[in-house]
Amino acid sequence: MSPANTSKAAPAPLDVALLASVFVVAACGLVYELAAGALASYLLGDSVLQFSTVIGTYLFAMGVGSWLSRFFERQLPGHFLRVELLVALVGGLLPALLFVANAMVPGSFRTLLYGLVLLVGMLVGLEIPLVMRILKRNVALKDLVSQVLTFDYLGALAVSLAFPLFFVPQMGLVRTGLFFGLLNAAVAVWALWLFRQELRRLPAHAMACAAVIAVLLACMAGADHLTTWAEDKLYQDRVVLASTSPYQRIVLTHAPGEGRVGYRLFLNGNLQFAQRDEYRYHEALVHPAMAAFAPHAQGAKKVLVLGGGDGMAVREILKYPALDSVTLVDLDPVMTQLFTQQPMLTALNDQALSDPRVRVVNADAFGWLEQSTETFDVVVVDFPDPTNFAIGKLYTQSFYALLDKHLSASGFAVVQTTSPLVARQSFWTVVQTIEAAGLRTTPYHAHVPSFGEWGFVIASRRPWSAPEQLPEGLRFLTPLSLPSLLNFPPDMARVSAEVNRLSNQVLVQTYEQEWGRVAVAR
Repeated sequence: MSPANTSKAAPAPLDVALLASVFVVAACGLVYELAAGALASYLLGDSVLQFSTVIGTYLFAMGVGSWLSRFFERQLPGHFLRVELLVALVGGLLPALLFVANAMVPGSFRTLLYGLVLLVGMLVGLEIPLVMRILKRNVALKDLVSQVLTFDYLGALAVSLAFPLFFVPQMGLVRTGLFFGLLNAAVAVWALWLFRQELRRLPAHAMACAAVIAVLLACMAGADHLTTWAEDKLYQDRVVLASTSPYQRIVLTHAPGEGRVGYRLFLNGNLQFAQRDEYRYHEALVHPAMAAFAPHAQGAKKVLVLGGGDGMAVREILKYPALDSVTLVDLDPVMTQLFTQQPMLTALNDQALSDPRVRVVNADAFGWLEQSTETFDVVVVDFPDPTNFAIGKLYTQSFYALLDKHLSASGFAVVQTTSPLVARQSFWTVVQTIEAAGLRTTPYHAHVPSFGEWGFVIASRRPWSAPEQLPEGLRFLTPLSLPSLLNFPPDMARVSAEVNRLSNQVLVQTYEQEWGRVAVAR
């Protein structure tokens, strides 16, 4: 029976089919929004700003689309079908288009991002009003609104859970976008069948459905090649390993040849280390604290590493013979598995994570410290920079007060603390925050060519003194050069700073401003 011949007592299957379409439509629309936000954070910087502006633009566009639906008066099933095909094509290809644009014309990414978000948002905003007006033929207004909104919200809930936990880790952003584009196209095909006796130019609609599905399937088949090509362009060097976890995009590149950087690790597009000079960073991070503890009770026996899932800091810690155990707490199991199992990565950390003295725990560091009762001689804090509030909480007074409870009375903690030259205010904000937690601080810095001047802070209850001995075989630090790292020239000297608290997260805002000026200058 066609919809054109139904009365108000139309059979339930048609209504159920359209309500099921609402569920799919809502799920697909939210996926495109999440994919745009994730790509913005990957390629423009992992910032709350990116998700906020993408979500705000998307919701505004949906409002525009809902308003535009008032101008669609006749042939509503045909309009709905065409809108579904457009959403399938534009939304499904959105991640792929953004990857390609960023690779070919990097400066075009932001413009294309918000252009696509506006377009997809308007199309998605058209969908639900059209479905409601089609259902209005057979369903009372009270029941219509409640049923449509129920299925709309259920679709959003389902995909908001599945997107980070299943789709992105298993399929990646490009394939996820294409998969949900195919779901939108399937809704269009379903509408084609439901309203086949009501639609004008049925063969043309059928050909349009077939063409959109063919394009999406072809792109799905070539998704891996497209992603590899785009990332090779983005990172300039050849991508030799890429993995997506629920928490981040992990990319390893390699640049062969004399004088090149070798392997480089990127998390969400941000450089974490370059093989050429990572030893400078990790020696500066680990040894001033570890070696200073060595004269006391024959050296540190229990060490905690927070972050540092690449195992590089653990590699340096294992150079101390008195060591009994190292506990590494890193949020991302994909990260620690890669650096435990992949030969090219275990060669970089000297198979440190497979050492029997090392225990790997995949957990949120804040929550793990709240639950643990252990104390440690040395704590190495190697988190990413505070680019968002989720990471910013790990730089707050509350976190450092919690860290203090796990530090032995004579122990030392060391915190990587961004660049005191580029982000001077941010660096001294961390120092001020550690002191507000009741700990002594010893700030210092080291030059790492891939990053420039980079800062660290030793935190303790007792004064820190420069060690007279360091492990043999270090390539950067020596007992004579170590004291010079404590000298800050005028352009990096201490400035007045506010304490970073959970209630204000001032560090995230300051960091964004300081590093944002650098990005604009470039």
